[in-house]
Amino acid sequence: MKNEVILRSNQIVKHFGQTHALNGISVEIKRGEVIGLIGENGSGKSTFSSIVSGVYPPTSGTLELNGKAYKPSSTIDAQQHGISMVTQEMGTLPGTRVADNIFLGREELFSSRGIINREKMYSEAKKALEKAGISDIDPKAPITDYGLEDRKLIEVVRSIYSDPEIFIVDETTTALSQKGRDIIYRLIRKFKDENKAVIFISHDLEEIMEVCSQLIVLRDGDFIAQLEKDEFEEERIKELMVGRKLTGNYYRSDYDGSFQPDVVLKAERIYKSGILEDVSIELHKGEILGIGGLTDCGMHDLGRILFGIEKPMFGKVVFSDGTEVKNAKTAIRHKVGYVSKNRDQEALILSASIMDNTVLPSLNMISKAGLVFKHAEKAFTNAQVQNMSIKCREISQDVRDLSGGNKQKVVFSKWLGNQSEIFILDCPTRGIDIGVKAFMYDLMYRLKKEGKAILMISEELPELIGMSDRIVIMKDGKIQNTFERSEQLSESVLIKEMV
Repeated sequence: MKNEVILRSNQIVKHFGQTHALNGISVEIKRGEVIGLIGENGSGKSTFSSIVSGVYPPTSGTLELNGKAYKPSSTIDAQQHGISMVTQEMGTLPGTRVADNIFLGREELFSSRGIINREKMYSEAKKALEKAGISDIDPKAPITDYGLEDRKLIEVVRSIYSDPEIFIVDETTTALSQKGRDIIYRLIRKFKDENKAVIFISHDLEEIMEVCSQLIVLRDGDFIAQLEKDEFEEERIKELMVGRKLTGNYYRSDYDGSFQPDVVLKAERIYKSGILEDVSIELHKGEILGIGGLTDCGMHDLGRILFGIEKPMFGKVVFSDGTEVKNAKTAIRHKVGYVSKNRDQEALILSASIMDNTVLPSLNMISKAGLVFKHAEKAFTNAQVQNMSIKCREISQDVRDLSGGNKQKVVFSKWLGNQSEIFILDCPTRGIDIGVKAFMYDLMYRLKKEGKAILMISEELPELIGMSDRIVIMKDGKIQNTFERSEQLSESVLIKEMV
């Protein structure tokens, strides 16, 4: 029956040591609803979802599922009760095949006397993929044959294979292109039409307001509000999330677009087969140069080449002193910092501490006679934690335990601590809330005013228009057009060049 309560939480509390992640959350999830769970980083969204999906137990409080006491002992137990979650972290296993990942923990479906019938598994995996609307992933292929987006879709297929009653989508769409998002949206509509429930977590307010039928707002571990569709209003939602009036104008307010004439980094006729073709750009001191386009236009590969992670087949990247970028070590020595689009996979060591991540590029700066002393590492890290307002229990805390926004602050702090002069930022505000976005935009503008050079690759047109001095639009691996900063520049003008 529609509007029947499928899940109820009663005063759910969760503590991690001295950190109070949830402070008595009582909410109702009803059938036929797509519930947007929103709040700033650290508000408790993922913690609440993880308790519901059996990742860990609450410190106190109870859950009810279909009117009965519900106390999942594990994610498998939760799945058996009809609750499945796709998380924002990568959840596929390297060294295995696509089908193995889809049926992880369910191998007994295809085994007899301890022997797995792999052909039967492959056949069933193909059906599961096609049921989700995915036809271009081979169940027999190694998981490493596929990129981040396809692997995330494989996780989605794994999550819905058991036909759950509640489907939790935690920041999954941030890792997907429009094609992948459309698959998720179609599945969400299917769950709604089947009178099931979806809990949807995203920092994209436009997406949340479009996809969801209700919103639950959390702030600092507290329940703030539950809104119906007709109560959705962007400025009100922002205010509920951050606890203060916050307008949408958190980009730069100036439109002079000026920067210094000095070229600090130059790409000369970069070519990489099938990806980049004859790409030449110049980045100036005190400039924010925006690079935009569709996901596969080559802009992300360009960022990696500029930092020396990848090498072009032809062409070169050079600094103002004529030094050519041969690898990332060369870039770091020339005070270049790089923020990867894939934060958890490429920008951080999740199993290492905040301190170990922060000091990594700067060990030569804090060493004496080749030795690095612990007190110097602590002082260095504490300064960055304070400078970046990183919310953490202690600097020895594992980075994996931080919220998305605080993880991103750790990434920035590595390069700020290294006194970087050039910043290559690939989707720098991806997967972070509006409060941290405002912080990051303010930081970028301050760095510009200090004469630092920023190359910002972004899939968000308002971000490009709002922050860049110049915008380079790429299409099919080529530079399509360049735009100067202007109050009249619109998204529609950029889109015409992209598609």
